[in-house]
Amino acid sequence: MGHVFAPTVPSATIAGGTLCRPSSRGRMPSPGRMAGLDLARGLAIMGMFAAHVGPDPSVGGPLGWAMEVARGRSSALFALLAGFTLVLLMGRPEPHTGRRGRQAAGRVLIRAAILLALGYALVLLDTDVDVILPFYGLLFVLALPLHRMSARTLALIALSTALVMPQVLYLLRSSLDGGGLDGGGLDGGGLAGALATLDPLARITGSDGFLGLFVTGEYPALTWFSFIVAGMAVARLDLSRRGTAPKLAITGAALAVIGYGGSWLALHTVPGALAGVSAATGGGPAASAWWSDAAGEASATGHPAWLLVASPHSQTTWSVLGNTGVALAVLAGCLIAVRLAGPRARLPAPLVAVGSISLTAYVAHILAIRLLDAVGGDEWPALPVLLGFAVAAMAAAVLWTRFHRRGPLERLLHSATEPARLIR
Repeated sequence: MGHVFAPTVPSATIAGGTLCRPSSRGRMPSPGRMAGLDLARGLAIMGMFAAHVGPDPSVGGPLGWAMEVARGRSSALFALLAGFTLVLLMGRPEPHTGRRGRQAAGRVLIRAAILLALGYALVLLDTDVDVILPFYGLLFVLALPLHRMSARTLALIALSTALVMPQVLYLLRSSLDGGGLDGGGLDGGGLAGALATLDPLARITGSDGFLGLFVTGEYPALTWFSFIVAGMAVARLDLSRRGTAPKLAITGAALAVIGYGGSWLALHTVPGALAGVSAATGGGPAASAWWSDAAGEASATGHPAWLLVASPHSQTTWSVLGNTGVALAVLAGCLIAVRLAGPRARLPAPLVAVGSISLTAYVAHILAIRLLDAVGGDEWPALPVLLGFAVAAMAAAVLWTRFHRRGPLERLLHSATEPARLIR
């Protein structure tokens, strides 16, 4: 599941009951980081908990529906917020220039390298979580050259990549599968194994390396690039204007309707579509593939009808449009909620606190999952575990943010990027 991590500028949180609070050094935080952004991060963290340790959607009813909604869409929200974070790091509302701009770029590149290394370290824990940090590290690097572009240009790039790259990914996966793609890295055979032997990242990590990051992985950069660019476009908007957030919500709702509604229409009107999707997934329930992962995962050489589905992890145009729409609507709702709540809003404070230390929360939850697995995780009832994760994360985040400006890992990440000051 994916995750966006706090930039190096201080957070304007509502932990403790106020929208802005002095830092531990007595300074007021920069307005560049908004409480609404952290609230959206906090919600994404909760969605990630639901997807990783919550009840299976097959339980049905409202609980099952909520668990299904959290799957995949939380990752998309994190990716979109990552784009917003990238713009914050590079300067908002105006991009940094000159020496300051070069130093900011250096910080981003160092951050990307650390996320890549930390992500592969978490993979070694061998949990059931598909760690997204390495993909985020790559996406930061790929999107960095776009940081000076306008909101309109960034939106057009995000839309263009959403329309084109899923088809490119499908063709590449099909071609690789025909040449022996098995995702096994150096231990695998075929074309993927041959490419891995030439890839230093694959040799170091024992994975598919850059081939995995771009094509064969769970969050391939070819399709997830659209999310981060969409987030950059949002960051270039004037969110201080009262009409911006409602327009953003309307845009998100429209994209969600186009993505999920378009998929439903295509699956029910294109001859043989449902049968093709079912065949591609080995007999999965194709009727729900327009919004749910219940249909299962298609093989790389599955039926072309798979391109018509919009299930969150399907890597199709419909899914990218729908998930982007949901992410935009949630972010807009958080911005509006914080604006309406006023300076004494205490109710969302715990979620905002979690969102302000999202990297720490993410890593901690994977460590906790590994610990639960080690002490008989299959025996733990899912709903109490989910509630325990949520309560523990909020309590710890509220306590920590009362005394510290950054989370523990956020502080270490900030310190690690300090060498960028040497850039002239």
